[in-house]
Amino acid sequence: MDADRQRQVEGVLDTLRPWLRNDGGDVELVEISAEGKVSLRLTGACNGCAGAHSTMGDGIRMSLQMELPWVTDVVAVN
Repeated sequence: MDADRQRQVEGVLDTLRPWLRNDGGDVELVEISAEGKVSLRLTGACNGCAGAHSTMGDGIRMSLQMELPWVTDVVAVN
């Protein structure tokens, strides 16, 4: 994983973590592909919750792609 890209993604995730932690969850960066696909794992209460799809799509994906134009996709992994 490219260290600069990892640092950039973690910076955006750090702005979202308080929101996730309020609900008892968190997010973990798993991988960044050479093509810009970011793989994340929702943890804690966010893992498997009914709103996980919205959290990943409406919150995390949108924030990452707005802040980091090189991000081509954001996917959840288990």
